[in-house]
Amino acid sequence: MLGQQNILCTHHMRPKAFITKNDEKLHRKTANYKPNIWKYDVIQNHTSEYVDVKYQRRAEKLKEEVSCLFDKTVDVLAKLELIDSIGKMGLSHHFEKEIMESLEHILLSANNKKCFSSEMDLYATALSFRILRQYGNHVSQDVFLGFMDEMGEFTIKGGPKAILELFEASHLALEGEDILYKARIYCTEILKNLTSEDSDNGLAGSLLLPSHLTANWYNVRREILQRENESMSNSQLLHLAKLNFNIVQVEHQKNLVEILRWWRNFGLIENMSFTRVRVVESFLWSVGVAFEPQYGNFRKWLTKAIQLVLIVDDVYDIFGSLKDLEIFTTAVEMWDPSGIVDLPECMKICFWALYDITNDTARQIHEHKGWDCALPYLQKGWADFCKALLVEAKWDSIGYTPTLWEYLDNAWISSSGNVLSLHILLGVPQDYSDIIHFLKNNKDLIYYSSLIIRLCNDLGTSAAELERGDAPSSILCYMKETGVTEEVAREHIRSVVHETWTKINKFCFNDNSSPVFSSLGTLVKCVTNTARVSHFIYQNGDGFGVPDRETRDQVISYLIEPIPLK
Repeated sequence: MLGQQNILCTHHMRPKAFITKNDEKLHRKTANYKPNIWKYDVIQNHTSEYVDVKYQRRAEKLKEEVSCLFDKTVDVLAKLELIDSIGKMGLSHHFEKEIMESLEHILLSANNKKCFSSEMDLYATALSFRILRQYGNHVSQDVFLGFMDEMGEFTIKGGPKAILELFEASHLALEGEDILYKARIYCTEILKNLTSEDSDNGLAGSLLLPSHLTANWYNVRREILQRENESMSNSQLLHLAKLNFNIVQVEHQKNLVEILRWWRNFGLIENMSFTRVRVVESFLWSVGVAFEPQYGNFRKWLTKAIQLVLIVDDVYDIFGSLKDLEIFTTAVEMWDPSGIVDLPECMKICFWALYDITNDTARQIHEHKGWDCALPYLQKGWADFCKALLVEAKWDSIGYTPTLWEYLDNAWISSSGNVLSLHILLGVPQDYSDIIHFLKNNKDLIYYSSLIIRLCNDLGTSAAELERGDAPSSILCYMKETGVTEEVAREHIRSVVHETWTKINKFCFNDNSSPVFSSLGTLVKCVTNTARVSHFIYQNGDGFGVPDRETRDQVISYLIEPIPLK
């Protein structure tokens, strides 16, 4: 088993700025980003015993045994708990048919009367509500009225398990659902008190980041180990979850080896020492968007795009003069290398990297899917991204601080959510008609998910960016606009995040035209996962800028070390 001491680099800090002969007299900002921390050779030479076909055969046998549990489990609550366990341990895609048939049967049971009877306790009601909504079924928030007093306030005397389940359910609220809003506020205060009284009660993680706001795969390992510690009674399900995690991890490792081989051969970073090298971390991001083994090509395309986003973003934030950035933006918009002749050498290299990688991605999409439409989509996505970064650079050059909503009107594009979502639309589906349908019916989902990316980024990185003198964040914009303190501004941004999630939720489980397990449903999930990944990456600060803390442990936990089998 690899330990983190074996796979981490011990490189010295890179130079603070990269100066070429063309711009020796031009002052360049520095971000003091930490260097890459991973030893690529060690990662590429790592082998896992779970490549052995015997583990796959064992997993297939366990799938059959777990499938039988759906028929054996008659009690409605027990069946919902089974579905919940399967989902939380990253197994839903193996049991799509069984899950949907079970939920359909539950919904048909006396028009929900059995599912939401007056005798149900809070835990059962909240779990039923959450699972049914999570899998695309409309359930009214009114099921919680029985737990409120005449004044419309919650009066709950349930234990931590029930409170936590209501808290989780409250994050599936749609816009304007005041009962669920009250539930979230009510449960948050109770959980904070319980967490302060006992830091080992397992509630702190859920309070910090509810499961609905986290990409499913990032919770799987913790969920498996937690259920093992609780001596989970269903040994087949637990053993299958461990095997599945380790087998899927092998596929991720294969993808990562190919990515690292590509990156080393590409040789870009030798000429761009001021930027972040986060190939491994970018791959971790792509895993959060779509972890299933069949999306290996997509993960490679998305990882390249994320690393490009970091490089281009650093060119605009740190290196380029305003004149250089205007030239660069025009060249990207025209998709014309002849427009970069007057740029500094490293910006030429950046343009060629963007140009070549994007063209190559479009070519590979054509080879795998037969679509010749990818390049125009990707060109426009990158052009819009660069134009948004240029707006921020112009604001910075004149010391202008926009209002919050003026800032966000541009920042949802500069967040990179739009360009990454285009890679999802082109990389995930097999039918081109799904792209057209998505853009017709779900286009706003890209906007809302991109907004979450920007707001989570700002909450995690604004302190460091202010120290570096970068362009304003949403927090600073709101502070200057309203005159409030930083903490008040942060709280306001958090409230915008919650409000935005109620708009995202409409696309997740209130649109019967995109069933959860359909190709369209998968697109909705993957675009939404870009927002979920942002919560995860930035929950403890700048997960990209400071890779040697929580992000390092996450890489080891999800991409390197398997779960031990007892």
